[in-house]
Amino acid sequence: MGFAEWASGPTAASSSATAHRTWEKWASASVGSSSDHPLKAALLLNYDPSAPSRAMPIIAEQQGTNLTPADLCAFMDFVRRNDLQKELFSIGPNQFLVTSIHEHWFCARCVNTSKPAGEGAIVMQAASFLLVALYEGSVGAASRAMAAVDRFVSPLGRRNPNF
Repeated sequence: MGFAEWASGPTAASSSATAHRTWEKWASASVGSSSDHPLKAALLLNYDPSAPSRAMPIIAEQQGTNLTPADLCAFMDFVRRNDLQKELFSIGPNQFLVTSIHEHWFCARCVNTSKPAGEGAIVMQAASFLLVALYEGSVGAASRAMAAVDRFVSPLGRRNPNF
């Protein structure tokens, strides 16, 4: 199971402008190191499933982390391989195992964390982007993180992927 190509959406320019405006409002309220924020970090990546695998990922936005496109190449390869349930993926120094796959998103738990309550990731595709949301904690934290992700993605619209 994995990501599949999505139906074409708005033009890249309009999609990027909408995503940037939405990100500016959303990130300040949702991403931070305090307990008031449901996410510790978030990345918005341009995603084109038909792009060559050698192409570097384009980071449209990020907050709470300082990753480079080179840091995300292995993650994007993981997504392109469409084999979400059979291997680990890395974001920065953390390795994640996919725990559930849903209609247009998947979630994962960090397998090498030193945090007592654990860490997790939610990856959701919206328009021509992948939103990667990282959080600390267990079930309650995951629920708050999912609500935050949904608040960002809703204005962008969703397509019908085949997970």
